[in-house]
Amino acid sequence: MAKDLTKREENYSQWYNDLVIKADLAENSAVRGCMVIKPYGYAIWEKIQATLDKMFKDTGHSNAYFPLFIPKSFFSKEASHVDGFAKECAVVTHYRLKHDPITNKIIVDPDAKLEEELIVRPTSETIIWSTYKNWIQSYRDLPILINQWANVVRWEMRTRLFLRTAEFLWQEGHTAHATYQEALEETEKMMNVYADFAENWLAVPVIKGVKSENERFAGAIETYAIEALMQDGKALQAGTSHFLGQNFAKAFDVKFTDKEGKLDYVWATSWGVSTRLMGALVMAHSDDNGLILPPKLAPIHVVIVPIYKSNDQLNLISEKALSIKKLLEKKGITVKYDDRDTYKPGWKFAEYELKGVPVRIAIGPRDIENNTVEIARRDTLQKEVHSIDNIDDYIENLLSDIQTNIYQKALNFRNDNTFSVETYEEFKQVLDSKGGFIKAHWDGTAETELKIKEETKATIRCIPLNELKEEGKCMVTGKPSKQRVIFARAY
Repeated sequence: MAKDLTKREENYSQWYNDLVIKADLAENSAVRGCMVIKPYGYAIWEKIQATLDKMFKDTGHSNAYFPLFIPKSFFSKEASHVDGFAKECAVVTHYRLKHDPITNKIIVDPDAKLEEELIVRPTSETIIWSTYKNWIQSYRDLPILINQWANVVRWEMRTRLFLRTAEFLWQEGHTAHATYQEALEETEKMMNVYADFAENWLAVPVIKGVKSENERFAGAIETYAIEALMQDGKALQAGTSHFLGQNFAKAFDVKFTDKEGKLDYVWATSWGVSTRLMGALVMAHSDDNGLILPPKLAPIHVVIVPIYKSNDQLNLISEKALSIKKLLEKKGITVKYDDRDTYKPGWKFAEYELKGVPVRIAIGPRDIENNTVEIARRDTLQKEVHSIDNIDDYIENLLSDIQTNIYQKALNFRNDNTFSVETYEEFKQVLDSKGGFIKAHWDGTAETELKIKEETKATIRCIPLNELKEEGKCMVTGKPSKQRVIFARAY
């Protein structure tokens, strides 16, 4: 199966599309720009969802659900917000179809026009803040810490499975606070939650930073982001957390009485990650043989494949394999025993390699005699013969080692593909020949940023938060700069 994959060096984009489809993660649907997430892909998303959901609840958040449809008038209340999403909005104008006897076709009923058109949710700030107006009167009602798991629609013209689709799944947090400081702390906290998840579960190293004004979320005062580097040298925005100030509270007149009895507008945040993380998972780790999944997010940790020539051999092997399966499952390890007789072992090996199962155990009659099994790890493709004694402890430690190794490999790649440049010519040369993250000085103006984007298609991914400030001169204009920012071409 893996032999059918396009090689990364030949065509990275095609390799990605091939892999997503052949590994049974997702496929294109009958609706242009939308995807079907298949069971194996959805099983990974469920693990992402369950982990993040616990992290949100551990930081005091609760889940709720708000309508898919948003009155069009709500969008006009926050000018920069509507400007940011206007081109991507799907609009509902009518609520009924009817049969036209003349043409014998189903048509939109012209008598069923909505009094007010509805926007299919591209993001939920407006509908949520119209709701919060009814929930908030005094400081005693604050903070409100709400998360929503939902689907959203942004009418993309150029789509790619998981990375950019007209409809996608995500979570969106929306919080309300009594003070500027509390809201800002919430924004930073959630960026750190995302970074923790990216590095310790996805095994993807990220840079934490703030967005430039041009790249900021529509309606936000500040956008915090985590940026990851994919194997083709392009950046992927893996999560964002927005400090909204009082913009949406003012737009929807959400006021509260503080402890001194003074009336003030509420302070807000919003934050989200989406099924785009599935794309990051594929592009950050996988190889020409297929997926490489970090064990913490793999639907199947271990697959056991029997090697046999007769039913008697299979029965003997199955008894031992199922006892190993039971031992591993007591450790919380997910195991699949694949004793299907419709496929040969070699085909199964290729299938589980393609699907990124972290550990494969092969067991045959000679292994039973020797009390051993063959263990293959997906991340390095290394094989070894190991005793069945204490195999549960060994596999548990092996999975931990694989998780660490996958992260370290991605970190090494990022370090090897992060460059500092001084001049614009050097910047363009590195960008075209190597790609990656490029650290360069920028004068802080939107004009310079736009010029770089138009001429090179590179954008400021973030202004790093945790790096030493280093004064210098803008690579384009020569004007003073207080620190280097991260540039890259991006998805």
